[in-house]
Amino acid sequence: MNTIKECFDTILHGNDEHSRLSARMVRKILYRATASTDKSKYNEITNIINGVSDTYSRISEEWRQENFVMAVSVIYFLHDREEQPDFLFPWLFQLLQHTNGYIRHAAVKMISHELGPLTFHIRFPDDKSSKLKPEQADSILYSLFINLSKLASNFWRPKSKRYKYIESLPASPYKSVRMVLVELEDLAGKKYMGLPEKN
Repeated sequence: MNTIKECFDTILHGNDEHSRLSARMVRKILYRATASTDKSKYNEITNIINGVSDTYSRISEEWRQENFVMAVSVIYFLHDREEQPDFLFPWLFQLLQHTNGYIRHAAVKMISHELGPLTFHIRFPDDKSSKLKPEQADSILYSLFINLSKLASNFWRPKSKRYKYIESLPASPYKSVRMVLVELEDLAGKKYMGLPEKN
């Protein structure tokens, strides 16, 4: 395999071993592609990312879903949608609820990638270099916070109270959602999130 497109074709249509190996090959090919000046390679990546939720919806085997999502998480940062960073959030919220921990981890990674740019105006209020308007970022952050809070509430169980730290929680959708919420809180700040600040 020489291209990311070939890797994804094998991920989607190969047997379980070839699919797994192709998912791991994406990272190696990506680094070769980033050293290249061939724009068609980036167009190929953008096309894959733009169609991920539709492609994913047609995958029935969990092992293939895992390979696909893990491969997407490697190339996700090249999505070329800085003006619309939440374009895949509905799909990523779906992944956060998956029973497979590798899929949830990849979703956490992809959502977390967007938190830096979304909170840029909060952390650097005098810097106007962001492509996102503060009002647009605020709207996305508010929606993200509400949706994540609802998911956390849905997955919370009384036994969760036993754990003082999120990293000590057992692997679960609740833990994955809380990991994103904590990162959002860290980047935006408790005051912005309307949360009480510790003295």
